[in-house]
Amino acid sequence: MTADATPALVEDKQRAPGPRVRKSSAYPRYLAGKVAGAAVSLLAVLVTSFFLFRLIPGDPVKTMTGGRQVSAEQLAAYREEFGLDLPLWRQFTDYCGKALSGDFGTSYQFRAPVVDKIIEALPNTLLLTGTAFVLYTLLGVFLGTRSAWRHGKLGDRFNTGLALTLYSIPSFWLGLLLIVVLSVGIGPLPGVFPTGGMESGGEEGFAYVLDVAHHLVLPVVTLVAVEYGQTLLVTRSALLDEMGSDYLTTARAKGLRDDLVRRRHAVPNALLPTVTLIFINLGRTVAGVILVETVFSWPGLGGLFYQALSVPDLPLVQGLFFVFAAAVILMNTLADLVYPLLDPRVAR
Repeated sequence: MTADATPALVEDKQRAPGPRVRKSSAYPRYLAGKVAGAAVSLLAVLVTSFFLFRLIPGDPVKTMTGGRQVSAEQLAAYREEFGLDLPLWRQFTDYCGKALSGDFGTSYQFRAPVVDKIIEALPNTLLLTGTAFVLYTLLGVFLGTRSAWRHGKLGDRFNTGLALTLYSIPSFWLGLLLIVVLSVGIGPLPGVFPTGGMESGGEEGFAYVLDVAHHLVLPVVTLVAVEYGQTLLVTRSALLDEMGSDYLTTARAKGLRDDLVRRRHAVPNALLPTVTLIFINLGRTVAGVILVETVFSWPGLGGLFYQALSVPDLPLVQGLFFVFAAAVILMNTLADLVYPLLDPRVAR
């Protein structure tokens, strides 16, 4: 090696840290892009929610009067009170301006701020969806892992077939079926669960907790039965892809038991797509609980949305629609942000 080549080598070594700097900035750029995309999506939802529900037939002012004989002057006063007499473009600008500050207007039927009604019903929905989410996630991951590790056997075929069957059943139909069988009763079999609602009333303390849990059983079973199948199938598919990897063959060659190979090596890597699905399902469960809450008369956001649609209560419908869409967008964004932490190749 000549002396003239030495400065060039020194210069190359000094430049070596360059790629590491670019690599460290990959995640912030990735983070900024995902957050910006989520903000654009929320703005699109805000605009869509305004125009979409104005396509619903019916006059909300006439619906609020309950069919009573009301003079034209009274109808005009109602429209002026709720801003329905303004041009559409003026209603849109007022709605967007207030919504960006967290004000979704006043509910037509409840005569209360939309935000207050959402906050009032939100804990009930979180109780239902949170309980169901934890149960169907744990059940799906557990059964998906066992099915993949014993793929092709009777247990795998049974779990996969049952998951596909339940996943294809509409949640409202399954809920009605459970009400008929377990609430109303069939023949000599009496009903053991309430047909709907969140509480029987008149209970306090621990008795109240048991009463709410009793009402919670059928809605939770409905959501778990319909939703666990997707988690099972994704976990099973991801684990089957990992099972043929060389590192698992090496682990077995070292004498590790199959249980250790599965728990310490295969399952953690196979859970990457499952983690993404978990975040997505969390947002989708909050948005998709409308039918279940309506069937079981559960006093949450879904039941409130159904009531608002029947009027139509435009401010309340718009506010709830934004909350449902924001839950999905937020969970998708969190999944996008967590995934590179589990697999750094995503952010490159």
